[in-house]
Amino acid sequence: MNVRTTVNSKADATSHAAFPARLRKLLLRACFPLVAVVLLFTSVASAQSPAAGGDWPMWQFDPTGSRYNPNETALTPTNVGSLKLKWAFAFPGAVAASSQPAVVGSVLYVGGRDGKLYALDAKTGRSKWSFDAHTTLGNLPTYGLRDGIAVVGGIVYVGDNSANLWALDAATGAKRWSAKLDQHPWAIITSSPLVYNGTVYVGTSSQEEGQAVNPAYQCCSFRGSMVAVDAASGAIKWQHYTIPPSEPTGGTPALAPSGGAIWSSPTIDPTSNTLYYTSGNPYTGTPDGAEAIAALDLESGAVRWNHQMTPNDTWNVRCLVPPAGGNCPNPGHDYDFGTQPNIFTINGRRVVGAGQKSGIYHLLDATNGAIIWQSQLSSPSTPLPVQGAESLQGIQWGAAYDGKRLYVATYQAGPGTLFALNPADGSRVWSTPNPPTLCPPGIKLVDQQCRAMPNAVSATPGLVYEGSVDGHLRVFSADTGAILADLNTLGAYTTVNLVPGTGGSLNGNGAVISNGMLYTNSGYLHPITQGAPGNVLLAYGLP
Repeated sequence: MNVRTTVNSKADATSHAAFPARLRKLLLRACFPLVAVVLLFTSVASAQSPAAGGDWPMWQFDPTGSRYNPNETALTPTNVGSLKLKWAFAFPGAVAASSQPAVVGSVLYVGGRDGKLYALDAKTGRSKWSFDAHTTLGNLPTYGLRDGIAVVGGIVYVGDNSANLWALDAATGAKRWSAKLDQHPWAIITSSPLVYNGTVYVGTSSQEEGQAVNPAYQCCSFRGSMVAVDAASGAIKWQHYTIPPSEPTGGTPALAPSGGAIWSSPTIDPTSNTLYYTSGNPYTGTPDGAEAIAALDLESGAVRWNHQMTPNDTWNVRCLVPPAGGNCPNPGHDYDFGTQPNIFTINGRRVVGAGQKSGIYHLLDATNGAIIWQSQLSSPSTPLPVQGAESLQGIQWGAAYDGKRLYVATYQAGPGTLFALNPADGSRVWSTPNPPTLCPPGIKLVDQQCRAMPNAVSATPGLVYEGSVDGHLRVFSADTGAILADLNTLGAYTTVNLVPGTGGSLNGNGAVISNGMLYTNSGYLHPITQGAPGNVLLAYGLP
């Protein structure tokens, strides 16, 4: 295959160490929460088959991004209310946990903000091995490994906060290979890998929009990309950039366009050999590849179509600082995508859909990108505290599809709400708001922030799972939306690895339901979106 990798020659090489300490701390932390999003599959040879048994081997469960485990039959609407905590595992020194685990056979794999990947016994939490990627971006515990894990053919794949993709032996944790996917100094990987027919597909994102706060920073030059990597060797097969290279503007900001990061995981339609992805906001300029749903040829990376959902929505972290100016002369809404595309069929028509931070779930024709329907599930309230806060009231991380209904959750939507949609027309089958709740103790959040549903939605037969900033993981009836179980993850835990553990807000990943167990991370503190800190992975099972 042709290698289409283009290193951005205009990437600014300024080290974060050169900034004043106070400003460096602000810049490093002033980035929106990202979703660690993953797409993998159970074996290279049988990548179009369902996951084996009750395994959950990838962030979105399967190549089409359903986040629905049809093989999980142990948990039912009649017994899910009996779930009990079986074990807790703590990530040392972290204030957030967002790497969604993968479960294959008897082993659970998960990444931590401490920069380590852990293999644990899925039933007991006992450690089997750990691997240190040494990637915490200045040793800050808020970074490290954030994307989900892909386990395919005995190999574990994970991306890190230095834009490296790692391949490890699933049995021992020994390194097979690593590949640097982007040379930009602020590039990271939050997209979770999808492994399909011998190739790993993953997106690149960045911390650069936070650097726009610094008037001395030459803003901005990063551009997001989708990368195809040989699963056996780590060689890059092709790299598609979402937007053109940046050029000097002659003004401020100095460079444009930039942005178009791919925060989320790609999905694949095996029937047409098409890869779909969603892209984030532009930091500078107005490129039409940003805030888009796009389709690529799976073998070459060539663009089949690109549909931008919100044009001219330029935004970076400087936009949070009034008045507008400097690197943010005309603030947009920050309506980027953090969700994976869902692929399915309606009346013989192949379709692809995704939720946006605008609060709209879009459904498009998978062959040409034409809009079929759009469902507005939330709208930003006014007045807004800062420009771009409206993006926190939309759809954050991902939807689930069980063959009958789409399940989509809204974030700080006054309150956050879980919706079941008719996939044929986007109409609401039912909706269940986040119940009235107390904010986590000691956390300064308003009611709208506490009653928020940012998590990626997960589903099993008859059940839907969604987490909240209030620290509760709730299980809903897929038929009616009734809450059948309410798991309060807040508080201190005695952990299997004897590291102090605390549960907090749920954000940035989704529940994993596998082989009669329910797994969730708990803890999410961020300087912009706030939340209750925590550092635990919790495992629930039936008595």
